[in-house]
Amino acid sequence: MAQFDLPLDELREYRSASAEPEDFDTFWAKTLQETREHDLDARFEPVETPLKTVKVYDVTFAGFGGHPVKGWLTLPAWANSALPTVLEFVGYGGGRGLSHTHLLWASAGFAHFVMDTRGQGSAWGGGETPDPVGSAPAYPGYMTRGIDAPENYYYRRVFTDGVRAVEAARSHPLVDAERVAAVGGSQGGGITIAVGGLVPDLAAIAPDVPFLCDFPRATTLTDRHPYREIGNYLKTHRGRTEDVLRTLSYFDGVHFAARGRAPALFSVALEDQTCPPSTIFAAFNAWDHEDKKIEVYDFNDHEGGGPYQEAAKLAWLPAHL
Repeated sequence: MAQFDLPLDELREYRSASAEPEDFDTFWAKTLQETREHDLDARFEPVETPLKTVKVYDVTFAGFGGHPVKGWLTLPAWANSALPTVLEFVGYGGGRGLSHTHLLWASAGFAHFVMDTRGQGSAWGGGETPDPVGSAPAYPGYMTRGIDAPENYYYRRVFTDGVRAVEAARSHPLVDAERVAAVGGSQGGGITIAVGGLVPDLAAIAPDVPFLCDFPRATTLTDRHPYREIGNYLKTHRGRTEDVLRTLSYFDGVHFAARGRAPALFSVALEDQTCPPSTIFAAFNAWDHEDKKIEVYDFNDHEGGGPYQEAAKLAWLPAHL
């Protein structure tokens, strides 16, 4: 697939038309306040593995509604004092997977915390965190679950879990609470941006080809899933477009980006039809920190930079952690 979105010089100037709700901050402050009424109850259970260079902990903490959320914490085997930490969120349909699949960041000397995504982990990666909250009628997938109202929407729970994951990671004695960065690709990149907007004192964020940004444009520009789930829902629920876009506006990465307070390294692929380049630039251009950059992969689709972007993050993060 050739490039299909705006030319690069226009992408660098593009701004989203997504309308920010007047009560956006109130909505999220109330959500987090209600969640923090539940004890975080972060638990780290050592895991026996054949790995010699890392120590692994099976993590459980209380996310949205006090619901248990799983994760892994991986540390260099030599760690005996608090380390800079990379907190990772995973892509759509995936879960935390097996513990031995998370070695990059610990191998580079960081503590690495990966969060399971509630209700996911059956398309790849294996998940162990159920989502105990039901929803109104929804199109198969996650994009329309609870889309009838912001209070019910699926990503309200996921983004809140992400904030609590930061708090859980910071509670471990071998994590330096002042040096925590959030990273993730696709859905994980979208969660990274949301958490970056909700947690003002992260040291850095690095979202790759992020999903969940600029919903008004994404839902009309691409017919690929997962965004297409929203179109398919509206195909059946005719006349609901305004209500749906209102719900999605509370979860749009563009609005979280406007509240970003950390250095940021984004990535974008100009042939990406899953997360169109303009939607990613919409969040990048809105990110409210002068120390930001975006890696552009001009002939790549949703795989983005792959190992090249991993190398870019390995070179960029140490200066910020």
